[in-house]
Amino acid sequence: MSSPAPFPFRLVATDLDGTLLRSDETVSERTREALAAVTAAGAAHIVVTGRAVPWTRHILDDLGYEGLAVCGQGAQVYDAGEHRLLTSVTLDRQLAGMALAKIEAEIGPLLLAASRDGLDGEVLVGPGYQTLEGALPVVPIRDAADLWAAPLNKIYVQHPTLSDDELAAVATEVAGGLVGVTMAGAGIVELLPLGLTKATGLSLAARRLGAKAVDTIAFGDMPNDIPMFAWAARGVAMAGAHDELKAVADEVTSSNDEDGIAVVLERLLG
Repeated sequence: MSSPAPFPFRLVATDLDGTLLRSDETVSERTREALAAVTAAGAAHIVVTGRAVPWTRHILDDLGYEGLAVCGQGAQVYDAGEHRLLTSVTLDRQLAGMALAKIEAEIGPLLLAASRDGLDGEVLVGPGYQTLEGALPVVPIRDAADLWAAPLNKIYVQHPTLSDDELAAVATEVAGGLVGVTMAGAGIVELLPLGLTKATGLSLAARRLGAKAVDTIAFGDMPNDIPMFAWAARGVAMAGAHDELKAVADEVTSSNDEDGIAVVLERLLG
Protein backbone atom coordinates (compact mmCIF):
# COMPACT_ATOMS: atom_id res chain seq x y z
CA MET A 1 0.00 0.00 0.00
CA SER A 2 1.44 3.40 -0.96
CA SER A 3 2.02 5.99 1.75
CA PRO A 4 -0.04 9.21 1.65
CA ALA A 5 1.44 12.22 -0.16
CA PRO A 6 3.09 14.77 2.15
CA PHE A 7 1.05 17.82 3.13
CA PRO A 8 1.82 20.43 0.42
CA PHE A 9 2.08 23.52 2.64
CA ARG A 10 4.33 24.48 5.55
CA LEU A 11 2.00 27.17 6.90
CA VAL A 12 -1.80 27.20 7.36
CA ALA A 13 -3.06 30.73 8.04
CA THR A 14 -6.62 31.05 9.31
CA ASP A 15 -8.76 34.08 10.03
CA LEU A 16 -10.92 33.73 13.17
CA ASP A 17 -14.39 35.26 12.85
CA GLY A 18 -16.48 33.70 10.12
CA THR A 19 -13.64 31.31 9.29
CA LEU A 20 -12.06 29.22 12.07
CA LEU A 21 -14.76 30.13 14.58
CA ARG A 22 -18.32 28.88 14.17
CA SER A 23 -21.21 31.26 14.75
CA ASP A 24 -21.13 30.43 18.47
CA GLU A 25 -17.40 31.39 18.60
CA THR A 26 -16.24 27.80 19.13
CA VAL A 27 -13.95 25.63 17.00
CA SER A 28 -15.43 22.27 16.00
CA GLU A 29 -13.80 19.01 17.01
CA ARG A 30 -13.44 18.07 13.35
CA THR A 31 -11.53 21.28 12.60
CA ARG A 32 -9.34 20.84 15.68
CA GLU A 33 -8.48 17.31 14.53
CA ALA A 34 -7.69 18.47 10.98
CA LEU A 35 -5.37 21.20 12.29
CA ALA A 36 -3.71 18.69 14.63
CA ALA A 37 -3.15 16.33 11.69
CA VAL A 38 -1.63 19.16 9.66
CA THR A 39 0.70 20.00 12.53
CA ALA A 40 1.65 16.34 12.87
CA ALA A 41 2.47 16.38 9.14
CA GLY A 42 5.02 19.14 9.75
CA ALA A 43 3.07 22.31 8.94
CA ALA A 44 2.43 25.20 11.34
CA HIS A 45 -1.00 26.68 12.01
CA ILE A 46 -1.07 30.44 12.45
CA VAL A 47 -4.09 32.56 13.42
CA VAL A 48 -4.35 35.85 11.51
CA THR A 49 -7.13 38.05 12.82
CA GLY A 50 -8.39 41.59 12.83
CA ARG A 51 -8.99 41.28 16.57
CA ALA A 52 -6.35 42.85 18.78
CA VAL A 53 -4.59 40.58 21.29
CA PRO A 54 -6.96 41.22 24.24
CA TRP A 55 -9.93 40.05 22.12
CA THR A 56 -7.99 37.04 20.76
CA ARG A 57 -6.10 35.67 23.74
CA HIS A 58 -9.00 33.77 25.36
CA ILE A 59 -9.74 31.94 22.10
CA LEU A 60 -6.11 30.90 21.66
CA ASP A 61 -5.94 29.73 25.28
CA ASP A 62 -9.09 27.65 24.80
CA LEU A 63 -7.55 26.02 21.71
CA GLY A 64 -4.36 25.24 23.61
CA TYR A 65 -2.66 27.32 20.91
CA GLU A 66 0.97 28.15 21.75
CA GLY A 67 2.31 29.40 18.43
CA LEU A 68 2.49 32.85 16.89
CA ALA A 69 -0.67 34.80 16.11
CA VAL A 70 -1.06 37.85 13.92
CA CYS A 71 -3.56 40.20 15.57
CA GLY A 72 -4.94 43.70 15.13
CA GLN A 73 -5.17 43.45 11.32
CA GLY A 74 -1.44 42.75 11.10
CA ALA A 75 -0.37 45.32 13.69
CA GLN A 76 0.62 42.75 16.33
CA VAL A 77 2.64 39.54 16.24
CA TYR A 78 1.83 37.73 19.48
CA ASP A 79 3.58 34.73 21.01
CA ALA A 80 0.67 32.81 22.53
CA GLY A 81 2.89 30.32 24.34
CA GLU A 82 4.81 33.05 26.15
CA HIS A 83 1.89 35.53 26.30
CA ARG A 84 3.96 38.40 24.94
CA LEU A 85 3.93 40.84 22.05
CA LEU A 86 6.81 40.43 19.61
CA THR A 87 5.90 43.37 17.37
CA SER A 88 3.30 46.10 17.57
CA VAL A 89 2.53 48.90 15.10
CA THR A 90 0.51 51.90 16.23
CA LEU A 91 -1.62 54.38 14.35
CA ASP A 92 -0.29 57.92 13.94
CA ARG A 93 -2.99 59.76 15.87
CA GLN A 94 -2.39 63.10 14.11
CA LEU A 95 -2.83 61.49 10.69
CA ALA A 96 -5.87 59.59 11.94
CA GLY A 97 -7.46 62.83 13.16
CA MET A 98 -6.85 64.42 9.76
CA ALA A 99 -8.33 61.37 8.03
CA LEU A 100 -11.48 61.50 10.17
CA ALA A 101 -11.88 65.21 9.46
CA LYS A 102 -11.65 64.57 5.71
CA ILE A 103 -14.20 61.75 5.84
CA GLU A 104 -16.64 63.75 7.98
CA ALA A 105 -16.30 66.75 5.67
CA GLU A 106 -17.48 64.48 2.87
CA ILE A 107 -20.32 62.51 4.53
CA GLY A 108 -21.03 64.09 7.92
CA PRO A 109 -20.43 62.89 11.50
CA LEU A 110 -19.14 59.37 12.12
CA LEU A 111 -19.71 57.03 15.06
CA LEU A 112 -16.35 56.07 16.53
CA ALA A 113 -14.55 53.40 18.53
CA ALA A 114 -10.86 52.64 18.96
CA SER A 115 -8.54 49.81 19.95
CA ARG A 116 -5.72 50.78 22.31
CA ASP A 117 -2.30 49.20 21.88
CA GLY A 118 -0.81 46.56 24.16
CA LEU A 119 -1.53 43.17 25.69
CA ASP A 120 -4.36 44.66 27.75
CA GLY A 121 -5.42 47.42 25.35
CA GLU A 122 -9.05 48.40 25.85
CA VAL A 123 -11.59 48.93 23.10
CA LEU A 124 -13.14 52.35 23.61
CA VAL A 125 -16.64 52.95 22.24
CA GLY A 126 -18.09 56.40 21.61
CA PRO A 127 -21.76 57.45 21.72
CA GLY A 128 -23.96 55.67 19.17
CA TYR A 129 -21.35 53.19 17.98
CA GLN A 130 -23.06 49.80 17.59
CA THR A 131 -21.15 46.79 18.92
CA LEU A 132 -22.10 43.22 18.13
CA GLU A 133 -24.53 41.46 20.45
CA GLY A 134 -22.52 39.41 22.94
CA ALA A 135 -19.25 41.06 21.97
CA LEU A 136 -16.33 41.19 24.38
CA PRO A 137 -16.16 43.95 27.00
CA VAL A 138 -15.69 47.52 25.84
CA VAL A 139 -15.17 50.81 27.66
CA PRO A 140 -17.84 53.43 26.86
CA ILE A 141 -16.63 57.02 26.52
CA ARG A 142 -18.63 60.23 26.30
CA ASP A 143 -15.89 62.57 25.09
CA ALA A 144 -14.28 61.80 21.70
CA ALA A 145 -11.07 63.39 22.98
CA ASP A 146 -10.59 60.32 25.19
CA LEU A 147 -9.95 58.26 22.04
CA TRP A 148 -6.63 60.01 21.57
CA ALA A 149 -5.29 59.75 25.13
CA ALA A 150 -3.08 56.67 24.54
CA PRO A 151 -1.48 54.81 21.57
CA LEU A 152 -3.96 53.08 19.25
CA ASN A 153 -3.81 50.15 16.83
CA LYS A 154 -6.91 51.22 14.90
CA ILE A 155 -10.06 53.32 14.81
CA TYR A 156 -13.46 51.82 14.01
CA VAL A 157 -15.94 53.99 12.09
CA GLN A 158 -19.66 53.66 11.40
CA HIS A 159 -22.07 55.95 9.58
CA PRO A 160 -25.77 56.45 10.45
CA THR A 161 -27.00 55.73 6.91
CA LEU A 162 -24.21 54.46 4.64
CA SER A 163 -23.54 50.74 4.27
CA ASP A 164 -20.18 49.28 5.25
CA ASP A 165 -19.15 49.01 1.60
CA GLU A 166 -20.19 52.60 0.89
CA LEU A 167 -18.42 53.92 3.98
CA ALA A 168 -15.22 52.02 3.19
CA ALA A 169 -15.26 53.30 -0.39
CA VAL A 170 -15.68 56.95 0.67
CA ALA A 171 -13.05 56.67 3.40
CA THR A 172 -10.57 55.14 0.94
CA GLU A 173 -11.27 57.81 -1.66
CA VAL A 174 -10.89 60.86 0.59
CA ALA A 175 -8.43 59.63 3.25
CA GLY A 176 -6.63 56.68 1.67
CA GLY A 177 -3.42 58.69 1.41
CA LEU A 178 -3.32 59.14 5.19
CA VAL A 179 -4.55 55.82 6.61
CA GLY A 180 -5.35 52.29 5.51
CA VAL A 181 -9.05 51.45 5.26
CA THR A 182 -10.48 47.95 5.50
CA MET A 183 -13.76 46.18 6.19
CA ALA A 184 -13.39 43.30 8.62
CA GLY A 185 -17.02 42.27 9.15
CA ALA A 186 -20.56 43.54 9.49
CA GLY A 187 -20.42 47.04 10.95
CA ILE A 188 -16.63 46.92 11.17
CA VAL A 189 -14.87 49.48 8.95
CA GLU A 190 -11.41 50.26 10.27
CA LEU A 191 -8.78 52.97 9.86
CA LEU A 192 -5.26 51.54 10.18
CA PRO A 193 -1.64 52.66 9.87
CA LEU A 194 -1.02 53.33 6.16
CA GLY A 195 0.25 50.21 4.39
CA LEU A 196 -0.60 47.85 7.24
CA THR A 197 -2.51 44.68 6.30
CA LYS A 198 -2.83 41.11 7.50
CA ALA A 199 -0.15 40.27 4.92
CA THR A 200 2.30 42.58 6.71
CA GLY A 201 2.00 40.74 10.00
CA LEU A 202 1.77 37.32 8.36
CA SER A 203 5.00 37.84 6.43
CA LEU A 204 6.80 38.87 9.64
CA ALA A 205 5.48 35.85 11.53
CA ALA A 206 6.24 33.49 8.64
CA ARG A 207 9.83 34.68 8.56
CA ARG A 208 10.18 33.83 12.24
CA LEU A 209 8.82 30.34 11.47
CA GLY A 210 11.13 29.86 8.50
CA ALA A 211 8.21 29.76 6.04
CA LYS A 212 7.56 31.73 2.87
CA ALA A 213 4.53 32.87 0.89
CA VAL A 214 4.94 29.94 -1.49
CA ASP A 215 4.59 27.60 1.53
CA THR A 216 1.31 29.12 2.73
CA ILE A 217 -2.39 28.35 2.38
CA ALA A 218 -4.76 30.98 3.82
CA PHE A 219 -8.43 30.84 4.84
CA GLY A 220 -10.68 33.89 5.24
CA ASP A 221 -14.08 35.49 4.71
CA MET A 222 -13.83 39.29 4.49
CA PRO A 223 -12.17 42.02 2.37
CA ASN A 224 -9.50 42.46 5.04
CA ASP A 225 -8.29 38.97 4.02
CA ILE A 226 -7.61 40.05 0.40
CA PRO A 227 -3.97 41.09 1.07
CA MET A 228 -3.37 37.79 2.88
CA PHE A 229 -4.72 35.89 -0.13
CA ALA A 230 -2.51 37.95 -2.44
CA TRP A 231 0.55 37.06 -0.32
CA ALA A 232 -0.14 33.35 0.19
CA ALA A 233 0.29 30.66 -2.46
CA ARG A 234 -3.36 29.62 -2.09
CA GLY A 235 -6.38 31.49 -0.75
CA VAL A 236 -9.54 29.68 0.33
CA ALA A 237 -12.74 31.66 0.95
CA MET A 238 -15.51 30.39 3.17
CA ALA A 239 -18.99 29.81 1.67
CA GLY A 240 -20.35 32.90 3.43
CA ALA A 241 -17.43 35.13 2.42
CA HIS A 242 -17.78 38.65 1.05
CA ASP A 243 -18.03 38.73 -2.76
CA GLU A 244 -14.81 40.79 -3.02
CA LEU A 245 -12.85 38.01 -1.34
CA LYS A 246 -14.52 35.23 -3.32
CA ALA A 247 -13.50 37.06 -6.48
CA VAL A 248 -9.78 36.67 -5.67
CA ALA A 249 -9.91 33.26 -3.96
CA ASP A 250 -8.41 30.14 -5.53
CA GLU A 251 -11.20 28.08 -4.01
CA VAL A 252 -14.46 28.46 -2.06
CA THR A 253 -15.07 25.89 0.66
CA SER A 254 -18.00 25.12 2.98
CA SER A 255 -19.09 27.64 5.60
CA ASN A 256 -17.45 28.13 8.98
CA ASP A 257 -20.41 26.30 10.54
CA GLU A 258 -19.86 23.34 8.19
CA ASP A 259 -16.16 22.74 8.89
CA GLY A 260 -14.98 24.52 5.75
CA ILE A 261 -11.35 24.55 6.87
CA ALA A 262 -11.38 20.85 7.76
CA VAL A 263 -12.92 19.94 4.39
CA VAL A 264 -9.93 21.43 2.55
CA LEU A 265 -7.25 20.22 4.96
CA GLU A 266 -8.59 16.65 4.97
CA ARG A 267 -8.50 16.61 1.17
CA LEU A 268 -4.92 17.91 1.10
CA LEU A 269 -3.89 15.38 3.74
CA GLY A 270 -5.24 12.61 1.55
